[in-house]
Amino acid sequence: MTEKFPTINSTLSPNELGKLIQQKFGLSDKTECSIFRLAMNHLYIVQDGENKFVFRVYTHNWRTKLEIEEELRLLTHLKENDRQVAFPIADKSNKLIQEIEAPEGKRFGVLFSYAKGTKTAKFSYQTSFHIGQALAKVHQSTEKFELKRMSYNAENLLKNSVLKTKEFYSKNIDEINFLEKLSVYLTDKMENIDKRKMRYGSVHLDVWFDNLHIDDETGITFFDFDFCGNGYLCFDISYFLFQLLATNLNEEEYQIKADSFIKGYETVTEISNEEKEFINYGCLAIMTYYISVQCDRFNYWTNIFLNEDHLKRMVGNLKRWIKYNKIEINTTEKTTNG
Repeated sequence: MTEKFPTINSTLSPNELGKLIQQKFGLSDKTECSIFRLAMNHLYIVQDGENKFVFRVYTHNWRTKLEIEEELRLLTHLKENDRQVAFPIADKSNKLIQEIEAPEGKRFGVLFSYAKGTKTAKFSYQTSFHIGQALAKVHQSTEKFELKRMSYNAENLLKNSVLKTKEFYSKNIDEINFLEKLSVYLTDKMENIDKRKMRYGSVHLDVWFDNLHIDDETGITFFDFDFCGNGYLCFDISYFLFQLLATNLNEEEYQIKADSFIKGYETVTEISNEEKEFINYGCLAIMTYYISVQCDRFNYWTNIFLNEDHLKRMVGNLKRWIKYNKIEINTTEKTTNG
């Protein structure tokens, strides 16, 4: 008998997964399961008549069981506080996490409710207002809500990230030099803020149009809390605005939507002056981190676009944000990241 060849990242059969979900969750024999997206994690759409769900299969060794439990604890907390999020659904045994023996080893799966509405990058400034309101309500419930997960700080967002990106590209290209200098600049900013005036708690860290559904322009539902952790709540505000600028080439339109988003947010809760100042910098740290995540997970996510041109585009977006917000970074000073 020939031994099975070792794998690092298999794709689970949607048909077999559908049968498993049908059995575990007591769904009908009309249940259908199909692949939606194979990326950082694997997403499947599960349809049982009128009922629709999303089943996420975490990539092998991407998240520990505790990290997933903490993500689901946050989502359950938000649901109990009537916040609009896609929430985890328990099976017939009242378990939220399914353990699946894949060829590469144990993988975890979770069934989520399907968010009402649709995903679009082309939303109005009125919808931007409602996104701001919805995010502020989420933050009301996540402030001081601590997770046993990563706490986002200068070391893991910046220093460690640049080292990983530098190792992946292995060349001393201009974009790496830029990220090193940016890291030094942002570390100084993060270490010198007045923490007493910064709200802290659980953050989503990936709030943008790709992770929310809009229902009839006013109903906003957030999902994909895979990167949730502990950090300044204004990280989420900053990242949303960064992505808003990246997806709106017309800067006048961007500013109208950005102002509307902030206005909507502040109808629910105030953003301190210290937070407003940090908004210009927080997203740059997050994007530096996400560039390194793409590099770090390359073998698990066949992102063929991950090359020097892609890095140039990513850094180009950072530079566009820096220019738009008139941030002055000394690009001639020496870096300390080696």
